[in-house]
Amino acid sequence: MADITRRFGFRHLRSTPTSHIRHLRGGRLAHEGTGLAFWFRPLTAAISEVPADDRELAMMFHARTADFQDLAVQATVTYRISDPTTAATRLDFGIDPDTGSWRAEPLAQLGTLLTETAQQHALQLIARTPLADTLVDGVTAVRERIAAGLAAEPRLAEIGVAVLAVRVTAVRPEAEMERALRTPAREQVQQEADRATYERRAVAVERERTIAENELASQIELARREEELVTQRGTNARREAEHKAAADAVRTGADAARRTRMAVAEAEAAGTLAVQQAEGVRTLGEAKAAAEAAWLTAHQQAGPEVLRALALIRLAEHLPRIDSVTLTPDVLTGLLARLAAPGAPDAAAENGR
Repeated sequence: MADITRRFGFRHLRSTPTSHIRHLRGGRLAHEGTGLAFWFRPLTAAISEVPADDRELAMMFHARTADFQDLAVQATVTYRISDPTTAATRLDFGIDPDTGSWRAEPLAQLGTLLTETAQQHALQLIARTPLADTLVDGVTAVRERIAAGLAAEPRLAEIGVAVLAVRVTAVRPEAEMERALRTPAREQVQQEADRATYERRAVAVERERTIAENELASQIELARREEELVTQRGTNARREAEHKAAADAVRTGADAARRTRMAVAEAEAAGTLAVQQAEGVRTLGEAKAAAEAAWLTAHQQAGPEVLRALALIRLAEHLPRIDSVTLTPDVLTGLLARLAAPGAPDAAAENGR
């Protein structure tokens, strides 16, 4: 909006660089251009201010698809007044000379024109398209249709308006329909997630089975090797037992032979000893017999006195041992008396014999 200053019944206008000013004085063009500043008299001046910058127009409208479903379309149109002179003559962009504000609402009028034109082309497209196809390709199709329709609209060219860009931000059904449409996709995504979970579990089970089979194969191989080890140990033990039995048999035979030889040697020694003992006994018996015979022969040739002396000697040999003899005075007295009597030496000699 232009700035207007009052001075002594005159007005001074200063516009912005993005505003196109058109000043008519008495029906004739006095000033025209962007970024102007000039003095004017309010009673004779007719001033129009046309924006020359790019403007954004947000719009939202409802449409019905081929299967009678309601859709909400959100779009934004970027436009610019490319011919401000023509626009000033077709739309009321006149401003109040005292305040500088528009007397009418030209931008609202222009926005209504753009919105209705864009809505018309979007409705024609959506009305022939089912809901599912509209939700899939609706944003691009609606944007292209609105852009083409606005570019081909003759009235916009007549008022000097150029459409720079069209953006469609959303094509959305009703809340209930949107939830209903989300359900199959949600279920499909859930099914994919479940399938991925099942596949992961199946892979895990397969890996566990492979691991279990490997462990079982390892256990079987270990058991087979243990069996071979037990068999080998049995074979070794049997061979050791056979060798030990053979050694024992050899050792037993050697011991038996040695014992036999020893027994034979002992028997021969015993026989020799018995023969020697028998020979000694025989020789001793013969010697004893010879001694007895000689003794008897000597006794036969001896006299009676000799025989009595020998008998006394033999008797003395068989008497018990006498350690001590006690002689009393009575015995000594009688013995002395006998010794003193006549014939005592003869008796003593006899006793000596």
